[in-house]
Amino acid sequence: MSVNLDINDEIYQAEIRPFSTLLSILRLELGLTGSKPGCLNGDCGACTIIMDGLPYKSCIILAVEAAGRKITTIEGLKNAPIQTAFIENFAFQCGYCTPGFIMNCHALISKYQNPSKETIKEWLESNICRCTSYEEIEKAVLSVIHNEVESRKE
Repeated sequence: MSVNLDINDEIYQAEIRPFSTLLSILRLELGLTGSKPGCLNGDCGACTIIMDGLPYKSCIILAVEAAGRKITTIEGLKNAPIQTAFIENFAFQCGYCTPGFIMNCHALISKYQNPSKETIKEWLESNICRCTSYEEIEKAVLSVIHNEVESRKE
C-alpha cells in the first residue's frame, strides 16, 4: 500500500506492507538512518522519534499508523539547543543511543517549560545507555532549560 508520511516538514510517499514498522521505513525506504535499531521491542529508545509533539519508539509503531501525523526525526532538528547541550555537557560516549536521547529530551523541553528534576529523570528512564552516566544527559537538559528561562527574562 502507498502512504504519505509527513517527516521533518516534508511529505514522503512510501510503499509499505501492513506489518512494516516506522523504523524500517525510515531507515530502509527513506534513508533517514538517525533512528537506530536497538532492542526492536520498545525498551531501549535508540529509535525514538517525535510524532505530534510526543516521543515514540519507532520500532513498535506500524508505518501505517504514522500516516497523517507529523513526524520529526533527528535529521529534522537541525541544531536544536539540546544538540549543542549534549556536546557541551559530554552527554554521550559511543553515540549509538544519542539520537534517541536527543529526541526524547527535545520533546520533554518542548512539552514542559521548566520541568522538575523528577520529571526529567522520569523521561530519561524511557531510554537506555550503557556507555555514559545519565547525569551528563540531565545536565544537558537543565542547561537548555536554564538558557531558555534566562532568555525569557531579557
